[in-house]
Amino acid sequence: MSDKKKSRECTHENTRLDGGYLVCQDCGIVLDENLAFEKYNPVSEFSDSQRDYEISIRRRDSRATQDPKIKEQYNKILTLEKWFKDSKSTFSEQKRLIELLKGYKIGLNIDNVKYQEIKDRYLKYNKNHKKPYQNMVIIFLAIIWMEVKDTTNIRIERFIDACNELGHKVNKKMLNNAMLKIKNIEIKKKKKKFKNMSDIEAEIKDKIKILLQKNLNDISFDKIAEFFKNKDQYEKFKIKMLLLADQILQDISYEDIKNMNYKAFTAGLLYYIGRAIDQRKIFTQSLIEETTKFSSTTIRKKYKMLKEILGNKYFSRNENKYEVH
Repeated sequence: MSDKKKSRECTHENTRLDGGYLVCQDCGIVLDENLAFEKYNPVSEFSDSQRDYEISIRRRDSRATQDPKIKEQYNKILTLEKWFKDSKSTFSEQKRLIELLKGYKIGLNIDNVKYQEIKDRYLKYNKNHKKPYQNMVIIFLAIIWMEVKDTTNIRIERFIDACNELGHKVNKKMLNNAMLKIKNIEIKKKKKKFKNMSDIEAEIKDKIKILLQKNLNDISFDKIAEFFKNKDQYEKFKIKMLLLADQILQDISYEDIKNMNYKAFTAGLLYYIGRAIDQRKIFTQSLIEETTKFSSTTIRKKYKMLKEILGNKYFSRNENKYEVH
């Protein structure tokens, strides 16, 4: 009997599933195939209508945002989107952040002039160098620190702590990298210009003048009220001190200050001027230490250095214009 005839006579009762194929164990004929795959038939979102698919996605997102960790990440994304959409006409998110940082009382003296400088610098960067997915919050925090670091006594670590308390995850390395990036871009934008020694000297002395004025403004009238009739007299006295500081800086060469910490030098200069302009020593070491956050030892060292450079020129008893009246 032929094989064909045998197969017709086989009733195929003895079958077995073999690798997705239904095979008759008596005659060897494949009766059906892909059975293993047909048995697994998962419900796919893509098999639903578009409307059902969108509803399914919204439900899933809703459940996800109820998870505290996912919700926190989602809120951060929304915050960054506000920064990415920033334009010249709106600066509300950034202004709000500045106000919150000032509220921590960490010494961020940002007046209207300084605020405008921060805004202009940020918008200039935002307009020309913003890239997709770049964290503009970190860029803005870096610009704030770059603008205030020369006129504040707080350390960068305290500034970072305040930023973290506001929910902006930033560390010193991230902030330094952002500042370096901003500086490199600004340097490339500027025309290459060689700075001679006199330009550098003028730049350092301008920083000293700005910081000295800031230190004087930080000394409240209440602390020295016993030496003055009223606040107006104190304000005139501060102007006299600033004018004297300008004269003193003209007598100091670039060689004397080029390798010096100008913030510490300014603390010593304030003590020097206080001693020269008033024999009653209104500006004591302890008062300047409290204001500048430099130790009395540092203040004294810079004072002695100024005495060596200038001699007794500004301590002459005949210089009545330096006395308080």
